[in-house]
Amino acid sequence: MSLEEQKSLESAYVMGTFARKPVEFTEGRGMVLVDAEGREYLDFLSGIGCDCLGHCPPALVEALDAQAGQLIHVSNYFYIEHRGQVARHISDLVNRYAPEDERGPWKSFFTNSGAESNECAIKLARLHARRRAEAAGPDAPIPYKVVTVDASFHGRTMMTLAATAQPKFHVDFAPMPDGFLDVPRNDVAALEALFEAHGPEICAVMLECVQGESGVHPMTPEFLAAARRLTRAHGALLICDEVQCGVFRTGRPFGFQHYGVTPDVIALAKGIAGGFPAGACAARAEVADLFTPGDHGTTFGGSCLAMAAAEAVLDELDGGGYEQSVTEAGEYLRERLAALPHVHDVRGLGLMVGCDLDDDAPSAPEVVSAALEAGFVLNATGPRTLRFLPPLICGREHIDALADALAALL
Repeated sequence: MSLEEQKSLESAYVMGTFARKPVEFTEGRGMVLVDAEGREYLDFLSGIGCDCLGHCPPALVEALDAQAGQLIHVSNYFYIEHRGQVARHISDLVNRYAPEDERGPWKSFFTNSGAESNECAIKLARLHARRRAEAAGPDAPIPYKVVTVDASFHGRTMMTLAATAQPKFHVDFAPMPDGFLDVPRNDVAALEALFEAHGPEICAVMLECVQGESGVHPMTPEFLAAARRLTRAHGALLICDEVQCGVFRTGRPFGFQHYGVTPDVIALAKGIAGGFPAGACAARAEVADLFTPGDHGTTFGGSCLAMAAAEAVLDELDGGGYEQSVTEAGEYLRERLAALPHVHDVRGLGLMVGCDLDDDAPSAPEVVSAALEAGFVLNATGPRTLRFLPPLICGREHIDALADALAALL
C-alpha cells in the first residue's frame, strides 16, 4: 500500500494523537530503516529508544519466532518459561554496582509499557507507606504524596500524567489525580525545603536520572544523593524511572548506577525487549513482598512472547560488551555534535544525548524534517532542542555520517 493510501486510511480511522512524519517504513535491519519506496535511512531515534539492538536483530527475531511457534499467551494464572530468568537477570543487573551491604534480591512485576511500570511503582510506594503507618498505630497518618521533578515525564495514564511535572500536559484533562509535589531539577535546597514542609505526607520521590522527554537533562550527583538521604530519613521510597535511561542506554545497565545511589524501586520498559512491548517494575524484595495476590495485576504483562524477547535482549546486551561500546560511542557523538555550527549545550550519558540550537540556526523541527529528506531519522523535543537515541549498535561511521549531514543542514 502506498504512503498516500496509508495516510488516507489513518486519517479516516485512526485517532489523531500523533503528527506523523511523511514516510511509511516497511523494513529495517540494524541501524537502517527502509520506506515503502525502498529508500534507506539511518535511524537515530530507534523507536524512541526501544529498538536497542537495532532493527530485526537475529537473536530477537529467532527468540520470537521460536516462542510464537510454541506458545503465545496463557495469562498470569500460570507459570511460563523465561519469566523467572528475566526477573533474576534484572536483579543481578541492579546489584552489579551496588555496595555489598545494599545488595539483595529484587523482584519484578512485568508490564506492557513504561506508564504501567510507573503506575505500579506509585501503587507500591503508597502500599509501603500504608503498611508502615499501620505498624505505627491506629492514629498514625498515612503518607501518600510523591515528589517528582520539574520537566519530568512518567507516562500518559491519568496517574502518571499527574506525576509528570509539566502543566502543559494537564490543562485539557483536569482535574488531575491528587498526591504529587514537584521540585525544580537539581535544586537540593528546594528538595530539602519540600521535605521540611511536607515530610510526614511524602511516601516517595520519583525521578529520572536522565530526563528524556524534556530534552535529555541529567540529574546531578548532589541531587540524587539528597533524594536518597531524605527518603531514608523519612521512611519514604526512592523510585528511579529507568524507562528511557535504563537497559544499557547510558552505558551502564541502569542510569542510577552512574550516581553511587541505589533506589528502592525502578521502572523499566522501552529497550528491555528490543522493541517488543514489555516493561517491568522491580523493587527490593522487602518492598516487593508487600504485594499479595490480588493487589495488582495485568492481562498481557509478562507474556510468553515478551519474556522470550526480554531474555534474548538482556542476554545479548549483557554479554556483548555494550557497557564499553555505548560509553565510547556516546562520547564520540557528543564530541561531533559539539563541533557543529550553531550547536551548544551538548549533554547526556551514553547514547542518550541532547543538544540545543542557537537562534541563527533553523528550528529543531525544521532540522528534523530536513534530515528526514537527507535520509536520517531524528527527533526534536522542543523548538530549539534535538534528542538522539540511536540503537546501541551505533558506531563511529554512523555518527560521522550524521555529523556531516547536520553540518550541511545547519
